[in-house]
Amino acid sequence: MPAEPVAPPAVTEDDPGGRTARRLVTVVALAAVLPALYLPGTVHDFFDLKIYMRAMDWWAAGHPLYDYVQPDRVQGALYFTYPPFAALLLRPFALLPLGATVTIFTVLTVLGVVVTTRWLVVPVIKRHDLPRLFTLTVAVLLVFAVESTRETLTFGQINMLLVVLILADLLFAVPGGRSWAGVGVGLAAALKLFPGIFVLYLLATRRWRAAVVASATAALATLLAAAVAPSDSWRFWTHELWATDRVGRTDYTGNQSLFGLLSRITAPEKPAQLPWLLLVVVVAGYGLWRAARAARAGDALVGVTLTGLVGGLVSPITWTHHLYWFIPAVVVLVDSALDTDRGTVAGARRRRWQLSVAIGGAFVIIYGVVTFLDWGVAPARTDSFGEFVARNAYVLLSLVLLAALPTRRPGGRDRTGAS
Repeated sequence: MPAEPVAPPAVTEDDPGGRTARRLVTVVALAAVLPALYLPGTVHDFFDLKIYMRAMDWWAAGHPLYDYVQPDRVQGALYFTYPPFAALLLRPFALLPLGATVTIFTVLTVLGVVVTTRWLVVPVIKRHDLPRLFTLTVAVLLVFAVESTRETLTFGQINMLLVVLILADLLFAVPGGRSWAGVGVGLAAALKLFPGIFVLYLLATRRWRAAVVASATAALATLLAAAVAPSDSWRFWTHELWATDRVGRTDYTGNQSLFGLLSRITAPEKPAQLPWLLLVVVVAGYGLWRAARAARAGDALVGVTLTGLVGGLVSPITWTHHLYWFIPAVVVLVDSALDTDRGTVAGARRRRWQLSVAIGGAFVIIYGVVTFLDWGVAPARTDSFGEFVARNAYVLLSLVLLAALPTRRPGGRDRTGAS
């Protein structure tokens, strides 16, 4: 009796070895690109952190804190501009060797990047059953590739500390109804003025108790600084706070705010205040309205992200290292695209749109607006459409994201856009 033919083994796509190899190549390739992205920023040589430490030495020697000034090739003159409470926290670092301070700030920033990226990405990994270690590793490497992260590290900035405080508060403490909800936002606002926009977010979302706690925390921290340094505190809150020329040129391309955009149109003259204020009211009103809707729908991350984008747009000075908020925006867009129903024409179109915005936005924030381009040291108007887009890329991207970020509803594909 002839033997029955044996069927060839079924061909499957299950190839653990090949899949692991591809993932390893991806991680190695991303890691290999990072040095090239960081190389131009090495000229910063922790410039901002050195200003902080020199200002602390000046202050410790008995001079008025806000008299400290040093020359700058681009900005002309730079001063210490943080609130007095930030100075109180920075002053002990002046007792350390500069190299030790640089190391501490760098390590804390790296840890902040890893922790906050995990907060953003792990829920996406769980919802879509993605490979945990590989996805998280790729996400962390991409966040390190973003210009705002590179500028934070190479300038020695404190932005990731603020981001950790804000995200811990608004993604966990406030939604969870914790008794300390609002403390993180309050501390961040006392350290730097930008996070004050998140107090408005708490008010817009009717988180009254958290808004009160945030305001009280900021006030107590400010009063503590006033008790230690009364004259410097009085001077900051009555004069230096309003002197935007102490921070730097508003027309410089690194200032990616609405005021920066207008300043580049009117340079070397300052733009008129009324058009800027009208833009601020419209953008803040729309952005906070969308943020409040997202929070009420249960999507705290979108609410916080929209608020951060609003803060960057309406602040007179928004340097590139302030704009962390593009990172959660890209995460939201990718998450929503993965969850979009592709079985309908409308769903497929929405998915393509979200992925296009996510990929395009990721390219913009990784290439950046100042890393690879020298915009000169003198005020110059934008005199072409291409230059207008290039010099205001983050402003334009922020405006797109205010309208494009979807509001994700918990538990399923019931998701809404900006309508």
